[in-house]
Amino acid sequence: MRNRPTVPWTGRDFAGDDGHENEGEAIPMQRLSRDSMSSTFSTDTPLMATVADLDHTAADFDRNEQHSSFLPQNSSVGRTSPLNPLDNSFKQKYAANVVSNNKYNVLTFLPLVLFEQFRFFFNLYFLLVALSQFVPQLRIGYLLTYVGPLVFVLLVTMTKEWHDDHARRRRDNEANGQKYQRLTAEGGRQVIASSKIRVGDFILIEKNQRVPADVVLLRTTESSGACFVRTDQLDGETDWKLRVAVAPTQKLADSAALFDLHGTVYADAPHKDIYSFVGTLRITGSQEETVTLPLSVENTMWANTTLASGAAVGYVIYTGRDTRAAMNTGHAKTKVGILDTEVNRLSKILFVVTLVLSLAMVALDGFKAVWYITLFRFLILFSSIIPISLRVNLDMGKSFYSLGIERDREIAGSVVRNSMIPEELGRIEYCLTDKTGTLTCNEMELKRIHMGVMAYTLETSDEVTRHVRHHYQMDTSNTAAPVVDGGLTRAHHGGKARRDMPQRVFDMVESLALCHNVTPAEDEDGSATDNGSLRRRMAYQASSPDEVAIVQWTEHVGVVLSERTLTTMTLRLDASIADDADSGSPPPFLIYDILHVFPFTSESKRMGIVVRSRQSNEIYFIEKGADVVMAQIVQYNDWLDEECGNMARDGLRTLVVGRKRLTRDTYERFDAAYQRAKLSVVGRAAAMRDVVADYLENDLELLGVTGVEDRLQDNVRATLELLGNAGVKVWMLTGDKVETATCVAVSARLVRRDQLIHVIANLRAPHEASDALETLRTLPDCCLVIDGDSLQVTLDFYRDEFVAIAAQLPAVVCCRCSPTQKADIVRLIQRATRKRVLAIGDGGNDVSMIQAADVGVGLVGKEGKQASLAADFSILQFSFLARLLLWHGRNSYKRSAKLAQFVIHRGLIISIMQVVFSALFYFAPIALFQGMLLVGYTTVYTMAPVFSLVLDRDVSEDIALLYPELYADLTKGRSLSYKTFFTWLLISIYQGGALMLIAAWLFDTEFIHVVSIAFTGLVLNELLMVALEIRTWHRWMAWSILGSLAIYVASIWVLPAYFDPSFILSTAFVWKTVVITAVSSVPLYIIKFLRRIYAPPAYAKLA
Repeated sequence: MRNRPTVPWTGRDFAGDDGHENEGEAIPMQRLSRDSMSSTFSTDTPLMATVADLDHTAADFDRNEQHSSFLPQNSSVGRTSPLNPLDNSFKQKYAANVVSNNKYNVLTFLPLVLFEQFRFFFNLYFLLVALSQFVPQLRIGYLLTYVGPLVFVLLVTMTKEWHDDHARRRRDNEANGQKYQRLTAEGGRQVIASSKIRVGDFILIEKNQRVPADVVLLRTTESSGACFVRTDQLDGETDWKLRVAVAPTQKLADSAALFDLHGTVYADAPHKDIYSFVGTLRITGSQEETVTLPLSVENTMWANTTLASGAAVGYVIYTGRDTRAAMNTGHAKTKVGILDTEVNRLSKILFVVTLVLSLAMVALDGFKAVWYITLFRFLILFSSIIPISLRVNLDMGKSFYSLGIERDREIAGSVVRNSMIPEELGRIEYCLTDKTGTLTCNEMELKRIHMGVMAYTLETSDEVTRHVRHHYQMDTSNTAAPVVDGGLTRAHHGGKARRDMPQRVFDMVESLALCHNVTPAEDEDGSATDNGSLRRRMAYQASSPDEVAIVQWTEHVGVVLSERTLTTMTLRLDASIADDADSGSPPPFLIYDILHVFPFTSESKRMGIVVRSRQSNEIYFIEKGADVVMAQIVQYNDWLDEECGNMARDGLRTLVVGRKRLTRDTYERFDAAYQRAKLSVVGRAAAMRDVVADYLENDLELLGVTGVEDRLQDNVRATLELLGNAGVKVWMLTGDKVETATCVAVSARLVRRDQLIHVIANLRAPHEASDALETLRTLPDCCLVIDGDSLQVTLDFYRDEFVAIAAQLPAVVCCRCSPTQKADIVRLIQRATRKRVLAIGDGGNDVSMIQAADVGVGLVGKEGKQASLAADFSILQFSFLARLLLWHGRNSYKRSAKLAQFVIHRGLIISIMQVVFSALFYFAPIALFQGMLLVGYTTVYTMAPVFSLVLDRDVSEDIALLYPELYADLTKGRSLSYKTFFTWLLISIYQGGALMLIAAWLFDTEFIHVVSIAFTGLVLNELLMVALEIRTWHRWMAWSILGSLAIYVASIWVLPAYFDPSFILSTAFVWKTVVITAVSSVPLYIIKFLRRIYAPPAYAKLA
């Protein structure tokens, strides 16, 4: 691709303006608005000054240095680094330029992992129990019985943590190892790793290369010193940002001359604000004179942005943790699921139960002798009430759910990066999503043009091409003027005169091809269009993807933006050549002089341009903007409001286009007044706006309305509808403009057709925020749209009130959000509502939000893999989120809840049997089941059947996705609650008591017979209970139950110390075992059967 000059076009009105020390300065050291960053120009000054401007600025700044408000008032809070110092030791006092997302190092791994594990009462309890077995007076049974499971759980956890952290470290090493070129004093280039870059280095950055650190832009390959950067990994905005090199360094003969400069660079202290920078560049000349230049954010390139055009040399000012990107990125934290928290809470209740039972045993025994030793022995004896196998089963279940997600072909490519929280997917109540690249494809496309009596779409664009061609043919046949400079001399008709359709269509297309801030670059390869008649040979650079979409459409219909400089613009009329014409004949060109440019801002909501056709010498003022402001500027009409409303309802971003022909006298009077306004010392910006309004912005001819669509990803609308029906409130957090975000919200059906959109913007004072909240309180069913500044003011003064109101709204759209604001909103919702929050995004600017959320989901998209690598779950499309929550989230939570309660029941029932046994045998702390029986009960005899519950499902996949309302019931946490816990506690008391009492009653002499029948009844009871809990049978469930039963029967013959084979083969053993098992389990089967008939759950009615 051969790039044409990619410089800003400020127009002749900006050249040579020397009033920079006053309001509207070219490079003021003040906070820039976000809107000035996302457009190429400022309303009152050029975004990039010419070389003359910068020379004047430097001189004026230097003369007024002592009293200038632009200088930092407290240099001690910032940093001053020398240019080309003799001693480079100053570089060592600043942070190293390394990316570090890992949680541990060699020294902290073991302490931190153990601390995280023993924060849970569950693990701490078993640690104390295991340690107690090293005291001879407290030892009960085998030491391995208590120490082995705990060590196994810790080893599994540490292995998983090491694996996850090793993966993070490997990704960090890849980023830190990227190669860059550092300029050397000898005039050469040294290839170094990103981690070796230090403050004060001169770094060469190539096109499409990631900026490795925060730098001041010194030189670019463009003679003007301009370049474009992509900031989507930093602020989420996809439009390119213009950056400007410092004028004195740009004018140097080559980059080697940088090492001949002497001076200093001042930069303010590192902070998070990516839209603000205060700095100065002092250069000392050969005559010892000092030139001081102010530096603003326009002279910088932040780390993690990408150079989009040319090559550049930057001076490093911030590295590593001091960069804007690092300061806006949160550190990885250990996430704990709400189910784990609930289980931990239940374990404390179980400990209280254990303590009460132990005290009861000692009290009933009369607190004899050393009763406290007996108390501790009972505590250890009843420790199975809190089963350590619960953690093992839950962790294995999490791994199984994670594997199921990754193997699901319906969401192919999904990756689980945090296998500890899959159950959280079933408890989400708030979904916070990015816009660009997450909901949308980040592909703008002009969908519709309406011109009052005619409307055109992409499907009918060939009609537009025919009209343009017809106008050209009529124009050339009706004029006697010759072709000039490859173009033609055209006779334009007045604005109010009656014109035919080809003329009107051409005027619309011509205006769209001229009114923008797009720079073309020629693509020599090109590619055929859909109909094969036209070839795309142009690529475009712009600060707004909307404008690129419009210019691409004009190219599609045959009016191509061929070239643009500071003062001229050239259009190529490909449409003038018929499809069957000789392709060798060159198309004509239309050349225009750019006289003035008035850029788009969020305040003005419009942009304009004054051009003069070299062919006809006519001057036109063309303007496009939002319908709310353009309706007051264009001539009266009866269709504008209706058509803009129709397009908005279809989710299209509308722009109204108007044009006004200026006589030479009118233009000269305007130009003189505008130049006088630019020289105003006070109120310059307002004076300039007034001149434009008085002379230009009135009685414009309405040409038409455009509708641009940021194409949504596949099935986004259906996904948002499913989430809404599932009770999930969706908030859209974006760095984009209010208008853009609102259009996408409407297009994605985040806003219902009949729903009110309430916009809060431009709040500056607390009383304004208070009034806005009072108004919002009266609109409980609206969609709130709020910009970043208003959000910050509201949160600073009315945090609790805002969250209380906004949390109840069905949808919220937050615009102009910085990465830090996104993370703050996540934490705010978590603290205020105590609900589970999911965050999903695809860019580096979403990492903080993703890490702060209870569940972070990253998309692998055009903006790279940074969000995906930092997330808990990685998916390829936003639409995968519905299946991830409604199906996998449901299964993970329901299965883990059932598994946790069943494992608790398994420990409770054996402990209740132990309590009854101790009570029958004079309250002695003697174990009923010892050794291999106790170990085998929780492993080979019941582990597989109990764990097979992870295969169970209460509803089919189709039902779960067809009735998303079922998901809302999960968020209430009813599957694992105090009610279900105490239900299982009562079941355990009944079954444990029944098994032990009947066993003792039927067998009165031989103790080994009591153990045999009680343990056999216990195993059979657990297998039957597993079968009772299963709702959807899987073949592995049946095999696990039958296999475990076979293993138990076989073990009877290999464990003679616990079983008497002759007694086992007797008829008495068989029928009495059947009686015990029936008494303990059959009543529960009857109760469950009756409940399914008379009180079935909601999902059972749909199955």
